[in-house]
Amino acid sequence: MRIIHVINSVRASGGGPIEGVRQLATANRRQGHYVEVVSLDAPDCADAKTFLCPVHTMGPGVLKYSYSARLAPWLRENIRKYDIVIVNGIWQYHSFALWRVLRDADIPYVVYTHGMLDPWFKERYPFKHLKKMLYWPWAEYRVLRDANAVLFTCEEERVLARQSFRPYRCREVVVKYGTAGPKGDPQTELETFYGLFPQLRGKRLALFLGRLHEKKGCDLLIKAFAKVLASDPDWQLVMCGPDQVGWQTELSAMAEQLNISNRVTWAGMVSGDLKWGALRASEVFVLPSHQENFGIVVAEALACGKPALISNKVNIWREVERGGAGIVGADDLEGTCAMLKTWLDMSGQQKSDMRKRAYVCFLQNFEIVNASRTLIRTLTNIVGGARPDART
Repeated sequence: MRIIHVINSVRASGGGPIEGVRQLATANRRQGHYVEVVSLDAPDCADAKTFLCPVHTMGPGVLKYSYSARLAPWLRENIRKYDIVIVNGIWQYHSFALWRVLRDADIPYVVYTHGMLDPWFKERYPFKHLKKMLYWPWAEYRVLRDANAVLFTCEEERVLARQSFRPYRCREVVVKYGTAGPKGDPQTELETFYGLFPQLRGKRLALFLGRLHEKKGCDLLIKAFAKVLASDPDWQLVMCGPDQVGWQTELSAMAEQLNISNRVTWAGMVSGDLKWGALRASEVFVLPSHQENFGIVVAEALACGKPALISNKVNIWREVERGGAGIVGADDLEGTCAMLKTWLDMSGQQKSDMRKRAYVCFLQNFEIVNASRTLIRTLTNIVGGARPDART
């Protein structure tokens, strides 16, 4: 099968959506399928040049909407080379342009919304939501309505997506989603991490891995660390991720006010051996998000046998809780503190058992080969003219 992904950007700093494309493309190519990507990045985008499959850059897009006059003509000229199109994300020009082009073509397409219909955004950004309501009926509603399937990565995402906009009509399909576990040498990965942060060797690490963004609950984690773990000098909070919105200065000031500035390590963007080393070096992974569609980093932590301390706003919390692979709490200070305290109060054997269950949970629910097979089964049914099942 010839597959093309349409996405706003392939930059690694974009987080979950492009990492999902990367993981699925890797697995699908190994299964014998041909995969390409078209994005609204500039032609000199470094990540596009080094991506694992061909990337056609149609940008740079204009403004936050990422409009590009080059995208629609390229799609009209090339779209029939592919059997099916996967749209990743909405609210930017790439999804609307694809819909306009495919109105006149017989190529099927599916859409991953990647949590962009979650009602949290409506509650947190009411003015932006109002603008989106004006845009919705003549653009994104049509994109979803006319798609052969709208793909949700878990049942929680599917249910939440129905709550934000009206009218709402689409062919909902829940497909498995996930990532690959580490493939390198564990000791090499650890030494890569400790080589950059030698002061952390021998420490008990609580690890955050993700964008420094208010929806991730970074402020909750810093406050909870100060309340629960600061009294034990063996503990260190490691914050890994890009500062896309300029929030680190405020978070650093918060740590200073709480007298834990020397207990917080700001590691910046991590990838490859450095990322896996950070996960392996950690005792627990903590993500108290207010909204998290899937959380590939959660799956990566589980793949390293690390218990996941996550809020019940991370949409895969049910799978983690059901598998006994972590601790789930509310997305507030009390809930975040409770997760850390629960971990501290567990016996050594209980912690060891949870680490084992974390890895089993990853294999059963989030391992990328299994996830990619369910996607291919769905796409094959669509290309063959069959209506996809609501759950695969």
